[in-house]
Amino acid sequence: MAWVVDTCVLLDIHCADPHFAQSSADCLTAHLSDGLVISPITYVELAPAFAGNMKLQEQFLTEVGVDWPSPWILQDTIKAHGLWFSHIEKKRSGSETKRPIADMLISAFAQRFKGLITRNPKDFKAVQVVVS
Repeated sequence: MAWVVDTCVLLDIHCADPHFAQSSADCLTAHLSDGLVISPITYVELAPAFAGNMKLQEQFLTEVGVDWPSPWILQDTIKAHGLWFSHIEKKRSGSETKRPIADMLISAFAQRFKGLITRNPKDFKAVQVVVS
């Protein structure tokens, strides 16, 4: 079963981040045999890094071994619905801070797979996480 790759890990590699690029690339290499995918949300989040050029973006994804596209399905929507509701309830009670909905959507998508490769594990409590 494949691993879902978080946006930040791909940006580390694409932008040659001096602190994270190597560890992110090593992590993807270590999990490549299981398969690597991205959510449609990550695909959209990557657009600015490639100046909106989908051909360049897809070439990069192929080069790092990410299988694209992976469809969003009803099960992902149901998971995201529950995660977002729970988050808002906790936020209203003061027990959780603001988080982008994109994190909830990526987390919901990743629950259908082996887990999520990210360097922000605290942002993804509802899914198994591998830190890059």
